[in-house]
Amino acid sequence: MTHPPRRADTLFQDVWLPEETRRIRAEVREFAQDVIRPVAHQLNTTPESKEAFPRNSDAMARAGLYAIPYPADVGGRGLEFPTLATLTVLEELGYYSRGLASALYDGQAILVGKTLEKAPAHLRNKYLPALIRGEFVGSFATSEPEASTDLSVASMQTVATQVAGGWRINGRKRWITNSAVADWIVVLCRSGERLTMLMADMHAEGVSVGKPDLKMGNHAQLTSDVVFDNVFVPDDHVVGTEGGGLRVALGALALGRMGIGAIGVAMAQAAFDHAADYMCKRKVFGQELARMQHWQYLFAEHAVGLEQARSLYQKAGYRYDVEGSAEVEAAMAKLVGSRLAVDVARDAIQVCGAYGFVRELSATGELMPLESIYRDAKIGEIYEGANEIQKWVIARNIFGRAYTG
Repeated sequence: MTHPPRRADTLFQDVWLPEETRRIRAEVREFAQDVIRPVAHQLNTTPESKEAFPRNSDAMARAGLYAIPYPADVGGRGLEFPTLATLTVLEELGYYSRGLASALYDGQAILVGKTLEKAPAHLRNKYLPALIRGEFVGSFATSEPEASTDLSVASMQTVATQVAGGWRINGRKRWITNSAVADWIVVLCRSGERLTMLMADMHAEGVSVGKPDLKMGNHAQLTSDVVFDNVFVPDDHVVGTEGGGLRVALGALALGRMGIGAIGVAMAQAAFDHAADYMCKRKVFGQELARMQHWQYLFAEHAVGLEQARSLYQKAGYRYDVEGSAEVEAAMAKLVGSRLAVDVARDAIQVCGAYGFVRELSATGELMPLESIYRDAKIGEIYEGANEIQKWVIARNIFGRAYTG
């Protein structure tokens, strides 16, 4: 599959970004082009199965990508702006494979890794360096059949009960990324009247994992149910504090929302680039599509949207690095980035016509990317906090809890 010129290189400038972030972008782009691009179509179109799971975590670890988000004391790079760099990694990886970026970087490096970074020292110092070295695959489990957007105590049905020396977990988690192949899982449980986050061994007695879900898109991101049947977790595997699990989960999810915004930008940019290249070559009624004012204006609007969405996720990451919090910016970044991906992918397919709708052109063997981008884009508006929830978060910061609840 041929890849068109990247319009972001002329339309978007990293002039205000720290030099370390620009270096990360160049480094990860080279990795993505060399390692992910050759297998991207296969990753994006192969139905979910354990056998099809992208085993790129070793390559990412060897390339030092898992070290980017973390401080030097656990084997990380110790960057001044690690969140900004991490989001940049997600954009570069997601340009070629959204599912891989979601599973092996958002899921692994942000949701699991950033949870472990806030864990007690004995867990942090043991498991975070191992994650950076690519020695295990992790899962982050908050969602359940009846609890996803709503993570309240009343909704949570997975229960952790204290026993001698630790806890026993009983319940079912659903939509859990990487669970089909994971070694460790951080799992949010109801413990009395509060929620507690525990780190469980996926190979422990009583853990069972279902087959990967067959989804509309993001095929490289495997999700499966995980059932806990009286699973023992030792006392020292409480992540954070007993009863403080919701704070731990929401902290990771806030960063994940920025990541979904960055992946949305990646998808929108990829669709934009393919469509713009096509419009400059395809003639209709004797002239290239790019000469038609309708498409000129529509894609000018999308260029503005890309600039806005990219700036939002970068501001969110920068503010988090400087101030330690960016709730509103994270919500805005996810809302705008994920919505833009759907809009640009749809319009890119429209202007490319059948060449956008087809996955593979049998007559020539050409592999076409837009249909998988369109399928993959939709989940961004749903997972890690549906976009309606992001609007509520923004509204809460406008009017206050007294009005929004």
